Amino acid sequence: MGSKKIAMLGAGSWGTALAMVLADNGHDVTMWTRRAAKAREMNERKSNEQYLKDITLPDRIHVTTDFNEALADCDAVIISVPTSGIRETTRQLIRAEVSIPLVVHATKGIEPDTLLRVSEMMAEEGLYALTANVVVLSGPSHAEEVAKRQPTTVTVSSERSEAADSAQNLFMNPNFRVYTSRDMVGVELGGALKNVMALGVGLAAGLGYGDNARAAIMTRGIAEMTRLGTKVGADPLTFAGLSGLGDLIVTCTSQHSRNWRAGYQLGEGAPLDQVLDQMGMVVEGVKTTRAVSQLAEREGIEVPITTAIYDVLFNDQSPVQAGKQLMDRVPKHETEH
Repeated sequence: MGSKKIAMLGAGSWGTALAMVLADNGHDVTMWTRRAAKAREMNERKSNEQYLKDITLPDRIHVTTDFNEALADCDAVIISVPTSGIRETTRQLIRAEVSIPLVVHATKGIEPDTLLRVSEMMAEEGLYALTANVVVLSGPSHAEEVAKRQPTTVTVSSERSEAADSAQNLFMNPNFRVYTSRDMVGVELGGALKNVMALGVGLAAGLGYGDNARAAIMTRGIAEMTRLGTKVGADPLTFAGLSGLGDLIVTCTSQHSRNWRAGYQLGEGAPLDQVLDQMGMVVEGVKTTRAVSQLAEREGIEVPITTAIYDVLFNDQSPVQAGKQLMDRVPKHETEH
């Protein structure tokens, strides 16, 4: 594959790390950010210290605050913004009225109230009238490690196999291995639901609980994720793959995970507002917990771990009581819900 011109919408840690992968592959990347000071730092100092410390941006990355400049003559658009920013970013794309052969989103979340996955939000805003080649990129991939060019594997998925193949070719390199999948529902849900479980593992750690509790939440968590996912059309095998179990493991076992860190502080007794203020980055698992609770209620699926975390976040339940709530449930066979 020859050099492509790529627009990267979003200049946080994940967008920056993905831009570095693309630049390493010989592509020219124009990143878009709303903040002029951030653009100056990234262009002049070749750094993004707020999100990724001690990294040097490749020369093929240019940063702009001009949305249309980022999109000009691009061969693909990569979207790496929080779930809450997906609709407005999609609207801006449509208003730009440019030809976009491929759109890849790398956002992990579900919209509360509408209960839509990210690609569904984009579709509702009209993106598929602009391009049918919409892809999700997900998997166990801390931005800090990707930016250091440490070995990483991810999955790309699309309803169109040729679009997934194009995304695979864009990103694949010796440090960043990319697999394809046709299960867009499962890949998107896995990336979103694991953030809820990471909050739970962090909560347990903040309470001083050890490996036994972490293993319990992760194992029962993947069962919960699979039950809910398959009910809404996902392939259960997807949850045993990179975007399910893989992402669950990395998010629940590393202090790179902002969801784990937020859960840990909550377990230590910090109030939610204070935790979110101190984090400095979006903690997707908080809003996703609300959305998953709503989705499970709509589908009639029991999600006890999510319910316990929801009660801590939104119903003033103490973390200790939430743990007791889980442990005191009626006895069941392991394969029961």
